[in-house]
Amino acid sequence: MKTLGIIGGMGPLAAADLLEKIVQNTQAKKDQDNIHVILDSNTHIPDRTAAILHGGSDPRPQLQASACRLEAAGAGVLARSCNTAHYFYKDVSAAVSVPVLHMPRLTAGWLCRTGLTRAALLATDGTVQSGIYQAAFAGSGVDLLMPDGAGQQAVMSLIYEGVKAGKAHFNTAAIRAALARLQAAGAGAFILGCTELPLAFSMYGLPGRTIDPTTVLARAAVAACGGLLTAG
Repeated sequence: MKTLGIIGGMGPLAAADLLEKIVQNTQAKKDQDNIHVILDSNTHIPDRTAAILHGGSDPRPQLQASACRLEAAGAGVLARSCNTAHYFYKDVSAAVSVPVLHMPRLTAGWLCRTGLTRAALLATDGTVQSGIYQAAFAGSGVDLLMPDGAGQQAVMSLIYEGVKAGKAHFNTAAIRAALARLQAAGAGAFILGCTELPLAFSMYGLPGRTIDPTTVLARAAVAACGGLLTAG
Protein backbone atom coordinates (compact mmCIF):
# COMPACT_ATOMS: atom_id res chain seq x y z
CA MET A 1 0.00 0.00 0.00
CA LYS A 2 1.08 3.58 -0.62
CA THR A 3 1.70 5.99 2.23
CA LEU A 4 -0.65 8.96 2.57
CA GLY A 5 0.76 12.36 3.49
CA ILE A 6 -1.61 14.88 5.08
CA ILE A 7 -0.77 18.58 4.86
CA GLY A 8 -2.27 19.69 8.17
CA GLY A 9 -2.34 22.57 10.60
CA MET A 10 -5.27 24.36 8.88
CA GLY A 11 -6.54 24.10 11.65
CA PRO A 12 -5.01 21.22 13.56
CA LEU A 13 -8.36 19.59 14.35
CA ALA A 14 -9.33 19.49 10.67
CA ALA A 15 -6.45 17.12 9.94
CA ALA A 16 -7.33 15.06 13.02
CA ASP A 17 -10.90 14.84 11.71
CA LEU A 18 -9.63 13.61 8.34
CA LEU A 19 -7.41 11.00 9.99
CA GLU A 20 -10.29 9.73 12.12
CA LYS A 21 -12.53 9.42 9.06
CA ILE A 22 -9.79 7.56 7.18
CA VAL A 23 -9.71 4.97 9.96
CA GLN A 24 -13.51 4.82 10.17
CA ASN A 25 -13.81 4.20 6.43
CA THR A 26 -11.11 1.52 6.27
CA GLN A 27 -12.07 -2.14 6.36
CA ALA A 28 -9.52 -3.46 8.84
CA LYS A 29 -9.35 -6.46 11.16
CA LYS A 30 -5.95 -5.51 12.54
CA ASP A 31 -3.65 -2.48 12.71
CA GLN A 32 -1.71 -3.59 9.66
CA ASP A 33 -4.81 -3.42 7.44
CA ASN A 34 -4.87 0.37 7.78
CA ILE A 35 -2.96 2.61 5.41
CA HIS A 36 0.28 4.25 6.54
CA VAL A 37 -0.33 7.97 7.22
CA ILE A 38 2.20 10.75 7.78
CA LEU A 39 0.80 14.03 9.12
CA ASP A 40 2.62 17.34 8.89
CA SER A 41 0.60 19.63 11.18
CA ASN A 42 2.16 22.81 9.83
CA THR A 43 0.61 25.62 11.86
CA HIS A 44 2.99 28.12 10.21
CA ILE A 45 0.84 28.12 7.04
CA PRO A 46 -0.67 31.64 6.83
CA ASP A 47 -4.44 32.06 6.84
CA ARG A 48 -5.84 31.11 3.43
CA THR A 49 -8.92 33.32 3.54
CA ALA A 50 -6.89 36.37 4.51
CA ALA A 51 -4.53 35.73 1.60
CA ILE A 52 -7.34 35.30 -0.96
CA LEU A 53 -9.65 38.11 0.15
CA HIS A 54 -7.52 40.63 2.02
CA GLY A 55 -3.98 40.49 0.62
CA GLY A 56 -2.62 38.57 3.61
CA SER A 57 0.61 36.58 3.73
CA ASP A 58 1.06 34.08 0.90
CA PRO A 59 0.49 30.51 2.19
CA ARG A 60 2.00 28.84 -0.88
CA PRO A 61 5.63 28.61 0.31
CA GLN A 62 4.59 26.79 3.50
CA LEU A 63 2.08 24.61 1.66
CA GLN A 64 4.77 23.60 -0.81
CA ALA A 65 7.29 23.03 1.99
CA SER A 66 4.87 20.65 3.73
CA ALA A 67 4.18 18.81 0.49
CA CYS A 68 7.89 18.38 -0.18
CA ARG A 69 8.58 17.19 3.38
CA LEU A 70 5.87 14.57 3.11
CA GLU A 71 7.10 13.34 -0.27
CA ALA A 72 10.67 13.14 1.05
CA ALA A 73 9.37 11.14 4.03
CA GLY A 74 7.87 8.55 1.69
CA ALA A 75 4.33 9.72 0.99
CA GLY A 76 3.01 8.45 -2.35
CA VAL A 77 -0.28 10.38 -2.20
CA LEU A 78 -1.01 13.79 -0.60
CA ALA A 79 -4.22 15.27 0.82
CA ARG A 80 -5.39 18.42 2.62
CA SER A 81 -8.44 18.67 4.85
CA CYS A 82 -8.72 22.47 4.54
CA ASN A 83 -11.30 23.42 1.93
CA THR A 84 -9.95 26.91 1.23
CA ALA A 85 -6.38 25.65 0.73
CA HIS A 86 -7.51 24.01 -2.51
CA TYR A 87 -7.42 27.48 -4.07
CA PHE A 88 -3.63 26.90 -4.24
CA TYR A 89 -3.90 23.35 -5.60
CA LYS A 90 -1.85 23.92 -8.78
CA ASP A 91 1.05 25.46 -6.87
CA VAL A 92 1.20 22.59 -4.39
CA SER A 93 0.91 19.93 -7.10
CA ALA A 94 3.71 21.56 -9.08
CA ALA A 95 6.07 21.25 -6.11
CA VAL A 96 5.91 17.43 -5.90
CA SER A 97 5.93 14.41 -8.20
CA VAL A 98 3.21 12.45 -6.37
CA PRO A 99 -0.55 12.89 -6.86
CA VAL A 100 -2.40 15.41 -4.69
CA LEU A 101 -6.06 14.68 -4.01
CA HIS A 102 -8.56 17.50 -4.70
CA MET A 103 -11.45 17.47 -2.21
CA PRO A 104 -13.91 19.73 -4.12
CA ARG A 105 -13.45 17.76 -7.36
CA LEU A 106 -13.86 14.47 -5.54
CA THR A 107 -17.03 15.82 -3.94
CA ALA A 108 -18.41 16.86 -7.32
CA GLY A 109 -17.68 13.40 -8.71
CA TRP A 110 -19.34 11.73 -5.73
CA LEU A 111 -22.48 13.82 -6.15
CA CYS A 112 -22.64 13.00 -9.87
CA ARG A 113 -22.64 9.30 -9.04
CA THR A 114 -25.53 9.73 -6.59
CA GLY A 115 -27.80 11.08 -9.31
CA LEU A 116 -28.45 14.37 -7.54
CA THR A 117 -28.86 17.29 -9.92
CA ARG A 118 -28.83 20.22 -7.48
CA ALA A 119 -27.01 20.80 -4.19
CA ALA A 120 -26.22 23.79 -1.99
CA LEU A 121 -22.77 24.77 -0.72
CA LEU A 122 -22.46 25.77 2.93
CA ALA A 123 -19.02 27.19 3.63
CA THR A 124 -17.08 30.17 4.95
CA ASP A 125 -16.90 33.42 3.02
CA GLY A 126 -13.34 32.55 2.03
CA THR A 127 -14.26 29.19 0.52
CA VAL A 128 -17.30 30.62 -1.27
CA GLN A 129 -15.47 33.63 -2.69
CA SER A 130 -12.42 31.59 -3.69
CA GLY A 131 -14.60 29.82 -6.27
CA ILE A 132 -13.01 26.41 -5.70
CA TYR A 133 -16.29 24.53 -5.45
CA GLN A 134 -17.87 26.47 -8.31
CA ALA A 135 -14.93 25.52 -10.54
CA ALA A 136 -15.06 21.88 -9.41
CA PHE A 137 -18.77 21.60 -10.23
CA ALA A 138 -18.60 23.42 -13.58
CA GLY A 139 -19.76 21.02 -16.29
CA SER A 140 -20.47 18.25 -13.77
CA GLY A 141 -24.21 18.16 -14.38
CA VAL A 142 -24.90 19.15 -10.76
CA ASP A 143 -26.18 22.69 -10.19
CA LEU A 144 -24.43 24.29 -7.23
CA LEU A 145 -26.60 26.68 -5.23
CA MET A 146 -25.32 29.33 -2.82
CA PRO A 147 -27.09 30.88 0.17
CA ASP A 148 -28.43 34.40 -0.29
CA GLY A 149 -26.82 37.26 1.65
CA ALA A 150 -28.78 36.62 4.84
CA GLY A 151 -28.21 32.89 4.46
CA GLN A 152 -24.45 33.29 4.14
CA GLN A 153 -24.42 35.45 7.27
CA ALA A 154 -26.35 32.69 9.04
CA VAL A 155 -23.79 30.09 7.94
CA MET A 156 -20.91 32.22 9.22
CA SER A 157 -22.74 32.84 12.50
CA LEU A 158 -23.38 29.11 12.89
CA ILE A 159 -19.68 28.35 12.40
CA TYR A 160 -18.12 31.14 14.47
CA GLU A 161 -20.74 32.09 17.08
CA GLY A 162 -22.13 28.56 17.45
CA VAL A 163 -19.60 25.75 17.00
CA LYS A 164 -16.32 27.63 17.44
CA ALA A 165 -17.73 29.47 20.48
CA GLY A 166 -18.92 26.17 21.96
CA LYS A 167 -22.52 27.33 22.42
CA ALA A 168 -24.70 24.33 23.12
CA HIS A 169 -27.87 26.43 22.93
CA PHE A 170 -27.13 28.55 19.85
CA ASN A 171 -30.23 30.14 18.25
CA THR A 172 -30.66 28.28 14.95
CA ALA A 173 -33.69 30.16 13.61
CA ALA A 174 -31.69 32.04 10.95
CA ILE A 175 -29.80 29.01 9.65
CA ARG A 176 -32.98 26.91 9.57
CA ALA A 177 -34.69 29.60 7.50
CA ALA A 178 -31.68 29.71 5.15
CA LEU A 179 -31.71 25.93 4.73
CA ALA A 180 -35.45 26.00 4.00
CA ARG A 181 -34.95 28.62 1.28
CA LEU A 182 -32.25 26.50 -0.36
CA GLN A 183 -34.43 23.40 -0.24
CA ALA A 184 -37.30 25.38 -1.77
CA ALA A 185 -34.89 26.33 -4.58
CA GLY A 186 -34.35 22.64 -5.30
CA ALA A 187 -31.29 21.71 -3.23
CA GLY A 188 -31.36 17.95 -2.74
CA ALA A 189 -28.42 18.01 -0.33
CA PHE A 190 -26.17 20.38 1.58
CA ILE A 191 -22.42 20.22 0.95
CA LEU A 192 -20.75 20.87 4.30
CA GLY A 193 -17.75 22.77 2.99
CA CYS A 194 -16.29 23.62 6.40
CA THR A 195 -15.02 21.17 9.00
CA GLU A 196 -17.22 22.74 11.72
CA LEU A 197 -20.44 22.14 9.80
CA PRO A 198 -20.85 18.35 10.27
CA LEU A 199 -20.54 19.01 14.01
CA ALA A 200 -23.03 21.89 13.76
CA PHE A 201 -25.66 19.74 12.05
CA SER A 202 -25.21 17.10 14.74
CA MET A 203 -25.09 19.51 17.71
CA TYR A 204 -28.16 21.48 16.72
CA GLY A 205 -30.19 18.80 14.97
CA LEU A 206 -30.35 20.70 11.69
CA PRO A 207 -32.50 19.18 8.94
CA GLY A 208 -31.61 17.99 5.45
CA ARG A 209 -29.43 15.51 3.61
CA THR A 210 -25.75 16.36 3.98
CA ILE A 211 -22.56 15.58 2.09
CA ASP A 212 -19.31 15.76 4.08
CA PRO A 213 -16.37 16.49 1.74
CA THR A 214 -13.91 15.32 4.39
CA THR A 215 -15.51 11.88 4.37
CA VAL A 216 -15.40 11.86 0.55
CA LEU A 217 -11.70 12.77 0.72
CA ALA A 218 -11.02 10.14 3.38
CA ARG A 219 -12.54 7.37 1.26
CA ALA A 220 -10.64 8.55 -1.83
CA ALA A 221 -7.40 8.56 0.16
CA VAL A 222 -7.92 5.01 1.38
CA ALA A 223 -8.66 3.82 -2.15
CA ALA A 224 -5.72 5.74 -3.66
CA CYS A 225 -3.33 4.14 -1.16
CA GLY A 226 -4.61 0.61 -1.78
CA GLY A 227 -6.65 0.13 1.40
CA LEU A 228 -9.99 -1.63 1.60
CA LEU A 229 -13.05 0.57 2.03
CA THR A 230 -15.98 -0.08 4.32
CA ALA A 231 -19.41 -0.31 2.70
CA GLY A 232 -20.98 3.06 2.00
